[in-house]
Amino acid sequence: MKSILSALLIAVLIGLPAAFAPSTVRADDDTTKDEDRIKNAGQVVKEIMNIPDNIPQSLIDKADCVIVFPSVLKAAFIVGASYGRGVMTCRRGDNFDGRWGAPSMMALEGASFGFQAGGQATDFVLLVMNEDGAKGILASKVKIGGDASAAAGPVGRNASAETDVTLRAQILTYSRARGLFAGISLAGSTVRPDNDANERVYGKKIPARDIVLHGAVPPPPSAALLLSTLRKHSPKHSS
Repeated sequence: MKSILSALLIAVLIGLPAAFAPSTVRADDDTTKDEDRIKNAGQVVKEIMNIPDNIPQSLIDKADCVIVFPSVLKAAFIVGASYGRGVMTCRRGDNFDGRWGAPSMMALEGASFGFQAGGQATDFVLLVMNEDGAKGILASKVKIGGDASAAAGPVGRNASAETDVTLRAQILTYSRARGLFAGISLAGSTVRPDNDANERVYGKKIPARDIVLHGAVPPPPSAALLLSTLRKHSPKHSS
């Protein structure tokens, strides 16, 4: 009997590491996905900045922050996942006049933009045009077109952006699908910090506001392309 009990005890002890292994693997997988999203966001911004009819220079220069959601799929909304994930980076400093800084992971929720995606993987780019919009998004969930005024952004590098709609909007929204880049309405959708993803990326719990506005952590290596592209195409804030 003792030998049987001993054998059972050994089997249990041997099995313990395997029992805990799946959660570790999942955590590692999630972290890799987070880092891939940051890299993909950088690639999206680079590609958009290099097309002729992209965001007007005057708008990107006036933007306090940029939010990028790469490869949002309509299928996600059909099965009820109902969100896209991406990153938000802002210009550092109290007046948003510094360099583009470390990104916060973000989540985009709401079924309305799932149908606009047309079944294709769609990239979304949001320009946050003032301090109130930026601080609101970093503090909690914000409804686009409700809690924050929003409009479909104009395109064309040299296009005039001095319209009543763009001047009033806190957020300007764009999409890219099937190679077409255009302004799009995301009214009714919500944007919020993805705090769990931030903890995975930065290795500790830290408020999104501290990451983006206060420079509490350095940018991760995966953000190199995103930040270098923004710093190249819009190095200075135009108030």
